[in-house]
Amino acid sequence: MARNTNKPAIGEGLLYFTVWSMALLVPILNSKMMSEEHIYLVNLFTAWSKLLPYILIFVINNTILVPHLLFKHRYVAYIMVTVVMLVAMFFSLEYYQNSIQRHSYAAGGELYIIHGRAAFTDLAWHWNVLLGMFLLGVNCAIKYMFKSINDEQRMIALERQSLQVEMDYLKYQINPHFFMNTLNNIHALVDIDPEAAKDTVIELSKMMRYVLYDSESALIKVSNDIQFIENYINLMRIRYTDKVDVRLDVEEPLPMNAQIPPLLLIVFVENAFKHGVSYNKSSFVHINIRIAESRLYCEVRNSRHLQSPDKSGGVGLDNTKKRLRLLFNDDYSLRIDDKSELEYKVELSIPIKRC
Repeated sequence: MARNTNKPAIGEGLLYFTVWSMALLVPILNSKMMSEEHIYLVNLFTAWSKLLPYILIFVINNTILVPHLLFKHRYVAYIMVTVVMLVAMFFSLEYYQNSIQRHSYAAGGELYIIHGRAAFTDLAWHWNVLLGMFLLGVNCAIKYMFKSINDEQRMIALERQSLQVEMDYLKYQINPHFFMNTLNNIHALVDIDPEAAKDTVIELSKMMRYVLYDSESALIKVSNDIQFIENYINLMRIRYTDKVDVRLDVEEPLPMNAQIPPLLLIVFVENAFKHGVSYNKSSFVHINIRIAESRLYCEVRNSRHLQSPDKSGGVGLDNTKKRLRLLFNDDYSLRIDDKSELEYKVELSIPIKRC
């Protein structure tokens, strides 16, 4: 099982660490730029102490207020709490600093220089409140940005899980009617042509083995997937008369190390047989598969019989489209041409992997 690393949270933490580290380095860099021979720790700690209210506000907002109020859509409560917090903090600090200043002047000492306003600037408390609001606004924007990234990744993960469930379902349900009809045909062949019945059982067992076991892998050799399609076609020929023209053209040679996700092509082939074959009229299913420039091209054409309801595709084709989007993003091409009254055509292009 792949490790579930929360990359957005790590990125957010690194961003905050970088910003506050730079803010703490400003007094040191400022001393160097002023060409001071020595950096006095008292002055350094005094400068850092001016950042403490903002750091405290940031920690409270980032860890408590945003997760428990803002993200839970309690906007009025969030605004009220933040305003009260900012006003109470900076007004109290200014009141304390004014009392220290009065005491310093009375004593004639230098304490006013050391105990200046506990803020990033020597602004009045209401300006510091506005500066604190700006800080919280930036913090909220960053939190929402990383939350959006995290939510998007979760949605992709859930969609992949859902798709995997759908694929497992489709894998075991490639077509239950197909397997049932094939078994019925085998039963009929036992009395008519026992040898043909034996061969059909072997072909069916190969298909079931591929569906149940071989297709568990994320990638499968193209030659194996084509062999599965050939077995499928051989079994379908048992069901239909000579009026059905079935062709499978594979341009040789196929690269032995070419791989694709399993059970992608069979959906279009099965769809062609399901919607393009009639027991009463001449029908055709033509399949062409080739590989060129590290891509696989598959074309499936089948006849159309408009007297019967034609909903070519259905759930299986919809699931395949979603699977293609998740597997290849935009690096695939699927073209479905259903404009003709006599023919239905599907053209698929996907990249191949090399093992």
